[in-house]
Amino acid sequence: MLNTIKKKIKKIEKKINKIKKIKKKKKLNIIYRKYLGKNGYLKNIIKIFNKIPKKNKPYFGKKINNIKNKIIKKINKKYKKKKKNKNNKFIDISLPCKKFIYGNIHPITITINNIEEIFNELGFLSINGNEIENKYYNFNSLNIKKNHPSRSSKDTFWINNKYLLRTQTSCIQTKYMKNKKPPIKVIYTGCVFRKDFDKNHTPMFHQTEIFIIDKKINFSNLIYIIKKFLNIFFNKKIKIKIIPSYFPFTEPSYEIYIKNNKNKWIEIIGCGLIHPNILKFSNISSNKYSGLALGIGIERLTMIKYNINNIKILYKNNINFLNKF
Repeated sequence: MLNTIKKKIKKIEKKINKIKKIKKKKKLNIIYRKYLGKNGYLKNIIKIFNKIPKKNKPYFGKKINNIKNKIIKKINKKYKKKKKNKNNKFIDISLPCKKFIYGNIHPITITINNIEEIFNELGFLSINGNEIENKYYNFNSLNIKKNHPSRSSKDTFWINNKYLLRTQTSCIQTKYMKNKKPPIKVIYTGCVFRKDFDKNHTPMFHQTEIFIIDKKINFSNLIYIIKKFLNIFFNKKIKIKIIPSYFPFTEPSYEIYIKNNKNKWIEIIGCGLIHPNILKFSNISSNKYSGLALGIGIERLTMIKYNINNIKILYKNNINFLNKF
């Protein structure tokens, strides 16, 4: 066993000198793996080394380490030489860089943070929710009928017959109200999913859900909150257009429009007074309490505030674009 390890060490020592003659980087990589890799020469020697007598181990252990260090030194020297020749200047890559480039906060995250800060200051509580929802909370508890188009697999990402990727953040309402008693004043932001993709839509987007349940909540409260929020968010007085609409979970329902950068009216908020059926699902008396709810499209607000014309740029990881924020 001792003779075998001696012969293998001598063989490797003779071959080490050949590293000087190698010119291509690819061959240096091959040599590194050949000698120092998992199945390389030195690993095979170490297998034999473990079987030799204990008294001989210090001598051969030192030999093996010296060979390993020589190989590493010679390969590194070749790498540095190649680097120096290429740039006509040696660069010590072990030195720390002069400037560390930090990442930026994404414009969607900036918008979400701004919205939550505004509503937190107005006394709203921020809560969390699930992106995978069951059909009861996503549809049934929100007064959405069984024949509604949003239940179709053409519009919605179904996981199985019971669970789906939620189609709106409104499902957080009935879930939260079931375990809490009025007065309730809540804000929630998260991702929602729909099979929709064009210049102004993506299959995944963000919504903020705001709702209040208390005594004597009315339309005036709803419009006041929307105007207050928009004026603070855009840091100027914003004109709004209120158009009657239909949502199964609010009655009456409205769409709120503001002008975009091309001076065109665009919908940014769906809202209304919470439907009595929703309160009933949550065991809250509609005779005693009323509520308001609004859903804000995060991407729409981001595009208007930062003059973005195509929603897809928000998800392309374009460094030049993201560095603007």
